[in-house]
Amino acid sequence: MNWLRIRELVRKEFIQLLRDKRNRVVLFIAPFIQMLVFGYVVNYDIRNIRVALLDYSQTYESRKLADTFAGSNIFHITRNAASDRELEGLLLHGDIDMGIKIPQDFAPVIRKGKTAAIQILADGTMSNMASLRMAYTSTVLDRFNRNMIRELYPQHMSYGKIDARIRTWYNPNLDSQYFFVPGIVAFLVMLISLLLTSIAIIREKEAGTMEQLIVTPLSAAEFITGKTIPYTIIALAQMAAIIAVAIFWFEIPLMGSIFLLFFATCLFLMSTLGIGLFISTISATQQQAMMTTFFFILLPFLMLSGFIFPIANMPLFVQWLTYLNPLRYFLVIVRGIFLKGIALDILWPQYLALLILGIAVFTGAISRFKKRLD
Repeated sequence: MNWLRIRELVRKEFIQLLRDKRNRVVLFIAPFIQMLVFGYVVNYDIRNIRVALLDYSQTYESRKLADTFAGSNIFHITRNAASDRELEGLLLHGDIDMGIKIPQDFAPVIRKGKTAAIQILADGTMSNMASLRMAYTSTVLDRFNRNMIRELYPQHMSYGKIDARIRTWYNPNLDSQYFFVPGIVAFLVMLISLLLTSIAIIREKEAGTMEQLIVTPLSAAEFITGKTIPYTIIALAQMAAIIAVAIFWFEIPLMGSIFLLFFATCLFLMSTLGIGLFISTISATQQQAMMTTFFFILLPFLMLSGFIFPIANMPLFVQWLTYLNPLRYFLVIVRGIFLKGIALDILWPQYLALLILGIAVFTGAISRFKKRLD
């Protein structure tokens, strides 16, 4: 392998990439915009639940229940409905997230020491959000029940109880950004590297420069190496910039070794660059290459990685397919190094899987490439 020829091909690739203004935007601006957008938009934290109240009771007890909901930092009573029809209409139009219907006999039943019923109507179009809202609702109702018991039965009651000291490790405040931002770092590295390499060879054919490269003494291995080195350097530079945004802008702690993180990135890039080059060798146009790339990103890579949906919740056959997805292993490494600070003694299975997949994919891309136009 002649490194002088590879060096000149790398220099040519950088010149070709940087002289196009559109490429400069994709390389230097788009990753930061995507990081900021994904970092703020992809969030499961519930901070504002819009509630409509339908109070047929109009008593001290019903007002106390409403005050218990309004006194929390999550529930906000934005509407007071006058009828069942109005309450259903607010849910139908998406003006509220939840409706509370208090029946007329609410207060008399409680004063008799019996169990009173209220109706909670939740918008279930997003099932995961509805489940969280109902869990918060149960917490508020438990608080109301304890307060009412103390009012109805003021005598002192002493009994043994369990004092639970709960500590959440690695994410004390249970912020969604701690989970998603490290995953977004991995996703953006994959996105940029796949997009750029998937059109690397096709661009030469469409620009008419492939004929010039064919007549050069470059071997297939030298050509592939010279094509991947620039994108490896660009991906690592983008990785460093994205990590800086995650740490200093989103304040995500980096508990582990940054060296191990970049080492894992290099192994991960072997797979993504190899897949991108393979797509470039089988595609006829840049548009076809980009469509194929988005298919790889949006379907098997993203959906089967555990980035959004837990792998344990997938069917068993699909769980087996995820073992072929390099993003699955890279996400475990990135989140483990960022949040837990774990090292190679724990993460070595993921590193080994990335190495095996990278060698297999990159070898396949080199064997598929032939120095000819057809």
